[in-house]
Amino acid sequence: MSRARTRPAGGPTAPPVRILLVDEQPMLRAGFRTVLGAETGLDVVAEAGDGRTALELARRLLPDIVMMDARTPRLDAAGLLGALTAARLPVRVLVLATDGLDSATLAALRAGAQGVLSKDVPAADLVAAVHALATGAGVLAPGLLAELLKGVDVDRPEVPPAAPHVLTVLTDREQEVLGQVARGLSNAEIAQALSVSEATVKSHVGNVLTKLALRDRAQAVVLAYETGLIRPGSR
Repeated sequence: MSRARTRPAGGPTAPPVRILLVDEQPMLRAGFRTVLGAETGLDVVAEAGDGRTALELARRLLPDIVMMDARTPRLDAAGLLGALTAARLPVRVLVLATDGLDSATLAALRAGAQGVLSKDVPAADLVAAVHALATGAGVLAPGLLAELLKGVDVDRPEVPPAAPHVLTVLTDREQEVLGQVARGLSNAEIAQALSVSEATVKSHVGNVLTKLALRDRAQAVVLAYETGLIRPGSR
């Protein structure tokens, strides 16, 4: 399929986003390399078929983004994230899920993955996600978020109905906004639901992330579930 080559948001002089592909299936890696390599501003610098090799390459090459299967052999995504964090390597991780938001994918989110997409993501969405991660944003595919909201209740302890202490730093409105974020609503949709401006919602979301020391909306979703603010099947 022919698609126009796109430029990254940083402009023609911006350095390319350097990507390390990690998947045990060579054909899948080849497919991702073809998609990403067709885009101006993206550069696949290396490939690996397992997590241990990926970690060695990440330490040596310092890619901007590691794009990997959640269940990569020898060292899965959560394990790789732990090693990258321990080594203080400034590498962002985009996890590709095969079986939806299963335990391995959720563990990767908890370990600090900046993005999660399905392996069958459309090419344009994959490219957009890589560019978004490169600018510091987090990415969580709406379909995977819907699975989380329907009840992927993996390894989450029971919590009392009341919001736990960690959420008491938020105002009532900020807790309400966090709940809407965790349900997968965009800022515009939250603004409409709460009858406020989109700028106000953006400010609330920023306050929530700052007060709770969260990196992005993906981590906010996980926290909302793990604290019991949002429960499986809730609307």
